[in-house]
Amino acid sequence: MDRIRIVGGAPLNGSIPISGAKNAALPLMIASLLTPQTVVLENVPRLSDVRLLMRILGNHGVDASIDGKRAGQAEDHGETIRFTAREIVDTTAPYELVSRMRASFWVIAPLLARMGEARVSLPGGCAIGTRPVDLLLMALEALGAQVDIDAGYAVVRAPTGGLRGGEIVFPKVTVGGTHTALMAAVLANGTTVIDNAAREPEVTDLANCLIAMGAKIEGAGTSRIVVQGVTSLDGCRHPVLPDRIETGTYAMAVAMTGGDVTLENTRPDLLQSALDVLMRTGAEISSAPNGIRIRRSGGSIDPVDVTTEPFPGFPTDLQAQFMALMTRARGVSHIRETIFENRFMHVQELARLGAHIRLDGDLAIVEGVPVLKGAPVMATDLRASVSLVIAALAAEGETMVHRVYHLDRGFEALEKKLGRCGAQVERISG
Repeated sequence: MDRIRIVGGAPLNGSIPISGAKNAALPLMIASLLTPQTVVLENVPRLSDVRLLMRILGNHGVDASIDGKRAGQAEDHGETIRFTAREIVDTTAPYELVSRMRASFWVIAPLLARMGEARVSLPGGCAIGTRPVDLLLMALEALGAQVDIDAGYAVVRAPTGGLRGGEIVFPKVTVGGTHTALMAAVLANGTTVIDNAAREPEVTDLANCLIAMGAKIEGAGTSRIVVQGVTSLDGCRHPVLPDRIETGTYAMAVAMTGGDVTLENTRPDLLQSALDVLMRTGAEISSAPNGIRIRRSGGSIDPVDVTTEPFPGFPTDLQAQFMALMTRARGVSHIRETIFENRFMHVQELARLGAHIRLDGDLAIVEGVPVLKGAPVMATDLRASVSLVIAALAAEGETMVHRVYHLDRGFEALEKKLGRCGAQVERISG
């Protein structure tokens, strides 16, 4: 099993290309099930979750082919992948595949919309508390689907004549629920109104792709989305938007170590709340051509309190990384997690590096320390694993991060990107 060895203490200087967003790429890939025509996605990140989802889609009959790098295209540029679901050969998504990645449960909506039925295993993925699929199934029921849970599978059937438009009111903001509602509603008969819809950029990206395929969608990016169903969808060509979580992660790494780094191929509007928080810690952030420049030339890190919120608030997927930064702040910070329960599993491992963190329910109280010291640590999930990398970059001595397969699920070529900016980072195989 691979490990990552980090010798901390070096500032980061240079440039880092930001990959396409995994959280956008996965639902875009799943949307290819809605049409027999070819959907071409550009800037797809090279990640293990992408490869796993390609296998899952292949199980349903989707042919996926990766285009070669075009002449003059940078090596760091994401892949272009063509998805063609000419014929759906199986409407069952089996446990052995779905249990490895929660997002794969979203295939339930396009399978139901196109084929009138689906049987999908209840999901697995990151072990960070309860992520019930109840809201996703509620959305399908609102469009007329019959939903049953049988032997660990969700079994859904459309009424005679297909799904019909309806009103979906989510009791709380849910990205997965909004993705599901969109992919089901685009082929439903009539108009669907989605209230309390997620406003995340990845939801807007999915809506834009569906519109390019011929869907009629208004209001994406707001809390109320209106979908007028169509009889069929075409193929399209669509670029995956930049990864705001990867952008924020590297920005926090620079704020932690000091240095001057330009994050390329990204947009500040995708994570303005996180950038505002970083500036309050003392980091300097400015626009750069096609990206963001972040600098910290010295001095202490100021403590800042944050609460995770749905977009446009501070993202839960940057909570662990920000906590790593606050372990070196001059004073006490408070970090409240309101999106997911049990998302503080990185605390114990940060403590192994010398961090002082106390938990009180959904609140982490972080008392900054002058020095972190390298130690062996173990990743527990995707975001926790990268928080340990950030902390290790600023720690004295050597840190060995174990179970880095979590990193490979969401960060493309992390050790290479950090290494080109002066970090001493090495992947050790076996």
